[in-house]
This record gives sequence, C-alpha cells and structure tokens, in this order.
Amino acid sequence: MGTYVFKLPDIGEGIAEAEIAEWRVKVGDTVEEDQPIVDMLTDKAAVEVPAPTDGKILKLHGEPGDMVPVSSPLVTLEVEGDGNAVDADVDVRPAEEPAPEPEDTPDSDDAPEAPAPKQADKPVPKAVPSPSRKPAGRTRPAGDKPLASPSVRRRAREQGIRLAYLQGTGAAGQITHADLDEHLASGQIAGPAGGGLVQKTGVEDIKVIGIRRKIAERMQDAKQRIPHFAYVEEIDLTELEALRQHMNAQRREDQPKLTLLPFLMKAIVQAVPQYPQVNSNYDDAAGVVHQYEGVHIGIATQTKVGLTVPVVRHAEARDLWDSASEVKRLADAARAGQATKDELSGSTITITSLGALGGIVTTPVINSPEVAIIGVNKLVEKPVVIDGQIAIRKTMNLSSSFDHRIVDGYDAALFIQTIKGLLEFPATLFTG
Repeated sequence: MGTYVFKLPDIGEGIAEAEIAEWRVKVGDTVEEDQPIVDMLTDKAAVEVPAPTDGKILKLHGEPGDMVPVSSPLVTLEVEGDGNAVDADVDVRPAEEPAPEPEDTPDSDDAPEAPAPKQADKPVPKAVPSPSRKPAGRTRPAGDKPLASPSVRRRAREQGIRLAYLQGTGAAGQITHADLDEHLASGQIAGPAGGGLVQKTGVEDIKVIGIRRKIAERMQDAKQRIPHFAYVEEIDLTELEALRQHMNAQRREDQPKLTLLPFLMKAIVQAVPQYPQVNSNYDDAAGVVHQYEGVHIGIATQTKVGLTVPVVRHAEARDLWDSASEVKRLADAARAGQATKDELSGSTITITSLGALGGIVTTPVINSPEVAIIGVNKLVEKPVVIDGQIAIRKTMNLSSSFDHRIVDGYDAALFIQTIKGLLEFPATLFTG
C-alpha cells in the first residue's frame, strides 16, 4: 500500500486559492475515483472536486472556511501501489481523533476556584438523599457555579433542568445522575421561586463560511458602495389574477403553472426601452455604465446554503410560458446545488420575492453591479374606493431599490408606474 497526497488542482480563470465549503467525506472513508470529496468555493462559483483515484481517506487538510492555495495538499489517501508521497515536508499522518469527553470529572471552566482538599486516607461517604429534600430551591450562594460532570450537564440541558437550583450529593457537593433522577421524580421545576421562567446565558459561535460568507461580503459591499433609494407602489392585480387563473386552467400538461413572476418579467421587458438606464451594470472603478439592450433578469432564490441569483437570459425573447419554464428550471438547479457559473452570473436587473411571506414593504439590496432591483410583496384582498364605491380588490406592493448614482428618482418612479399600468391592465402586456 502507498500514500497519495492529492493537491488542489488548477480550477481555471486564474484562481489562486479556493475556500473549503463542505467536505463530502471523512477520515476512514473509502472513496472511488471521480467520487465527489469536497465542495470548494471561489469568487466565481462553487466547484465540486472529485477524488483522483481509489483509496482510503487518511487526512483532510483543512476545515470548512479555510482557504487552500492551488497546488497545496487537500486530501491524503491510502492507495494500492506506491502512491506519490515523496516530499519530506508533507505530513501524511492521519489527523488525530479528539480525546473523548471525560464523564466523571467536572468541566475545568466550572470548577471552583479553591477545590475541596483531597482525602487520600479515607473516601468521602456518598450522602443518601432524603425524600424530604427540595432540589428545586437555591442551595448555594448566588454566583457560585454548580459542580457536575459533562455527562450530567448534557443530560440536564436535554431535560431542561437548571443545575444552579439543585443540591449535589456527590463529593464536594457535585451534582450526580442520582440527583437528576430524584429531581425528575419529584416533578418540581428547577428554577427561581414563583415560576418556571429562567434566564438563558448560552452563546453559540458560528463561523461565517462558504456561500454565507460570500453573501455577507456582497451585501456589505453593495450597501457601502451604492447609494440606495427606495420606491414603493401599490398595484391592483385583480384583473391580472383572473387572467393568470384562466391561463393556468387552460394550460397544456407540458406547460408549467404560471406564477406572478412571468407577468412581472414581461412588464419589465416592455418598460425597459423607455428607461434603459435601469437595465445596466455600473463599473464604478472604471466610471463606466454598461447599458444593455437585452434584458437578463436575475431571480433571487433561497437555497439551503443561502441566497443565490440564477439568471433568465434574454427575457425579451421569451413568452410567459417560456419564462415560467426557465424560472422553474433555474430555481430547481440552484436549490439542488447544480446551477452553473454561467447560470449564476450576467444579470442586468433582479427580481426578489418572499412569496407568501412577502410582507407589506421591503427594502431590497441591489445586486451589484446592477443598478435596480424589484421586490414582490404579499398579495392581499382589501377594500378599495373606485369611483366613489367600495370594492374588494386584490392588491400588492412593489418595493424597488435603485442606485442613485445612475438612476434619478423621477425616472425610477416613472419606470415603476409604467410597470404598474401594464400589470393593472394586463391586455397591454400583449400589445407591445
């Protein structure tokens, strides 16, 4: 048997390093050639890296969130034959397993400052709990930490028991499993007198890595560099909803169900020629606005790893059904983690929607380097005054944000008002 050190290969486009997003394997696993072993994240896209050969995983060189330079060790495998581990500076030893958590000693962080003296000559007799003892009452001065082993603490957390309100019967007042058993049998609540509400002081540290880190960086950059301004307009979608429901009832089996998005996309396409500045990318470093004739609409999509924006290219050349099919295809690919780099880049304007959670108003963050984003809010039925009469109508707010360096407020308002007119009178969507 030999040792094979697999180094991060050149993944193209001048990428010098990549971030470990997620390991697909662990030490001890047996893998086959071309089996995915790790997801790496670059500035451009997520890349699935396969195993270079059959073998057994001996060591993983890095944790999720670590940056790995190209040509640096990524995985060490045990393989048939001689392998390739000839460099003296390459550590091919498997990573050591962490020591098991002690079960019978208290946490070092929770140990009292002056531990009880050890009696070497005679053991400390274990106290026998009294049936009349009230374990739920405070039994130690405020601020003193309870003494308990990790396994007792873990069990107490799972059972919702506050150790600060239990009296320990073990050595030096240590709380034991028997103390927990007695407390549970008593049916009392381990907490302050007068109720079971207790303070929670736990803190969980979560490292921001992978897609979430990229999202954070892009959102921070967009808010720091782009002077956003928001514009919100209410739209009466009663007629459009009637048309949408009719079209869905008449659709063929091979046609997708129409949502509001294809209609909004069509309205954007028809409004863009009047306000071409909204369909742009702004390279602020070069001081150049790239104004596009084609409309490439990004569709903000929530996935298990965070927000992604697959792109429906050339929306101006698609009908409602084609747009709906492409939105579904891209959303499915994004949620499955299979969207390509090209499918996740190149948008000129973005639509974002919270679906049924849409709320009344949102203030969406522009998808840099674009200069406009349109947010879809919740569709509701409400009373509306029409010609002096009250009628129940289906309404929705559009929340939009614009880059004030490129788009003036007046033009932004007219752009949204044009979309409003097209959606409120849906027949006009098909006359342009």
